Amino acid sequence: MEMIFFATAAKGVEEVLANEIRSLGIPDPCVEKGGVRFRGDLGACYKANLWLRTAQRILMPVAEFPCDSPETLYEGVRSIPWARYLTPDMTLAVSCNLRDSAMTHSGFTALKTKDAIVDSIRDSHGRRPNVDTVDPDLLVNVHLVRNRCTVSLDTSGTGLDKRGYRLETKEAPLRETLAAAIIELSGWDGTSALVDPMCGSGTIPIEAALKASRRPPGCLRSGYGFQRWPGYDASLWRNIFRDAREQALPELPVSILGSDASSGAIRNARRNAERAGIAQFVTFGNRDIGDVSPPPFPGIVLCNPPYGVRLGEEEALKPLYKKIGDMLKRRFNGYTAFLLVGNAALAPCIGLKASRRIVLFNGPIECRLLRYELY
Repeated sequence: MEMIFFATAAKGVEEVLANEIRSLGIPDPCVEKGGVRFRGDLGACYKANLWLRTAQRILMPVAEFPCDSPETLYEGVRSIPWARYLTPDMTLAVSCNLRDSAMTHSGFTALKTKDAIVDSIRDSHGRRPNVDTVDPDLLVNVHLVRNRCTVSLDTSGTGLDKRGYRLETKEAPLRETLAAAIIELSGWDGTSALVDPMCGSGTIPIEAALKASRRPPGCLRSGYGFQRWPGYDASLWRNIFRDAREQALPELPVSILGSDASSGAIRNARRNAERAGIAQFVTFGNRDIGDVSPPPFPGIVLCNPPYGVRLGEEEALKPLYKKIGDMLKRRFNGYTAFLLVGNAALAPCIGLKASRRIVLFNGPIECRLLRYELY
């Protein structure tokens, strides 16, 4: 049976995500603000959760209705046939996104939604399901914008950026889905060298190795939301998962390098790579950014330097950005570099002219992915 799904993405990543969905053989994805809508059966839903590298969640809309009061919210949610998706023995949680609507309090909206759902189950089964905000069996998403409410079921459960490999991190690590988006936007296809000279916990090199070795980003996760639902097809999931594992390459023809001045970060990066099952594909080194030696070109540099968002940090980071520019000019002739810069005032310190600027958001921080041709 064909259903509608909505894959959410960070702002600026929607087109990249649409291309990923097409690559799974899912036709005609529709790009919208904050994600991509697509149609498919259960198999498409399972594949999307397992394979999409830049999606944050895969939602399944089950109702849409006008909503300008608590009463219309309750009635609209209550009219959904919840017995298809929920039993009294399952647990439940509700998340909300509100904007430009008569209802402005997310906590109250979630509570009213929960009341309507459990009242519906009580009427059909005689018992009410319990709420579990930490690890629910069914996560319901309410999206209320301009008094129009969309109620969706979160097929992913925990966010798809939680791959399962990154237990060791530095402070404020780059989200895995954004690292994957940067790799896609760079055009890197696994046929040339990739270097991250400030790799931190290793997210960019690890995501690159997963992509190049054809390993699905979701293969290490402990589970997905849809696996707890009535109607879960365990046999279909096993077949999709087995087919994905059989695609994995045993070796790569290119070098993937990550380095960092922090020895602790490199230890963490190596452990993360081992957990991801791609340690054999990535070489990590503890060295200062000025001492990085790249493989022969062609290749790309991907880097997420610190942004300096706290008071006083911007001035202190200017010498580092100059050092990055000097490194690129002296050591990376023939390469193409992509830097994710979250502070526009620091970009001129690199001393190179960007050939392209792509707006991306790292959480709430507006960034520019700057491309440099290093002739």
